[in-house]
Amino acid sequence: MTTAMVISGTVGWFVLETRMPAASVVFWRCALGAVAMLLACAGLGLLRRSMLDARQLGMVALGGMALIANWVLLFAAYSHASIAVATVTYHTQPFMLVALGALLFGEKPTANKLGWLAVAFCGVVLIIIGGERSGSPAPGYLVGIGLALGAALFYAIAAAITKSLKVVPPQLIVLIQLIVGTVALLPFATWPNGASAAHAWGLLLTIGFIHTGLMSTLLYGAIQKVSTSLVGVLSFVYPIVAILVDAWAFGHLLGPVQIGGAVAILVAVAGMNFGWSLFRLHRAST
Repeated sequence: MTTAMVISGTVGWFVLETRMPAASVVFWRCALGAVAMLLACAGLGLLRRSMLDARQLGMVALGGMALIANWVLLFAAYSHASIAVATVTYHTQPFMLVALGALLFGEKPTANKLGWLAVAFCGVVLIIIGGERSGSPAPGYLVGIGLALGAALFYAIAAAITKSLKVVPPQLIVLIQLIVGTVALLPFATWPNGASAAHAWGLLLTIGFIHTGLMSTLLYGAIQKVSTSLVGVLSFVYPIVAILVDAWAFGHLLGPVQIGGAVAILVAVAGMNFGWSLFRLHRAST
């Protein structure tokens, strides 16, 4: 699980280093990742027609469209708001899932979840204010934050669809979704060219096989072996690594207000995932 999260935290660096459009990078991620997941599914004996029916296939394909939209928006956000800001903002996805649950499944959010949502919202506001006060925010900073929030929404949609497919092996779901992404993004595919083509191909191969195939295999293997609470704890390795990589590779350091916003978002996500009582904490502090 830790290895999977460290790998995820470095994907933004590889994406920006390709110097390619986000949609094209996602195409190659899907195409190369599909090859990796095909090998994984073959090794696990999952390539059988009996594994899913026509309805399930349709649901998986729909989830695949949401997943690739999530990747395209997130990858585009990196160049606008920095890897660190985009990644932390993207981690508002659990609250998007709560909202979808309320809208689509009639699940009423508790007062506690709404409280943590308010904390996360304040975190996003602080990140916006901090970026504007930094003196030299990246071009389209607000656009980048909007793209990251959009990516979180589409990830929540994909997760909500996957939630209804509990009987389908997750590795098979990912394989089908990557195939869907490859077909859908084919019109946007571009080939690396010029003097840096070999370097770009190396990055794309790493994104496809390591950040997609290997990471997914490690992640699902971990989820089957460790407790849900430990999965939740280790998932925070992802944004922490992304923040460190952004600082090391591109010199993007979060300002004090942005750090406050990032902490607010991550604490809110932790509080909701682990069922911390926000109001009990408040009463204890008073």
